[in-house]
Amino acid sequence: MKEFDFGLRLAKLREQKGVSARDMSLSLGQNHSYINTIESGRALPSMAGFFYICEYLEISPKEFFDIGLSYPSELNEIIEGLKTLDSKELETVLMLIKTITSRK
Repeated sequence: MKEFDFGLRLAKLREQKGVSARDMSLSLGQNHSYINTIESGRALPSMAGFFYICEYLEISPKEFFDIGLSYPSELNEIIEGLKTLDSKELETVLMLIKTITSRK
């Protein structure tokens, strides 16, 4: 992933969360233009800053760089919910997924 791609990925994930760059910057304890500066490619976060960004987005660093994963936060929420189901419920969910994906 190139530096410019980093900013694009951050913008996409932030927008999916439904938060402005300014609000995210301030929530991270940074100045109001912090996220905008990163998204525009003018700067990269420190390693600690990157971990805070991932924590804020509720994703892992691996999920941040997995550009094939469009909605990592939602996927994590689904996985957590699946962990609470019994085998019969999981089978039902799996059948639903197969039905939905076979239509594509």
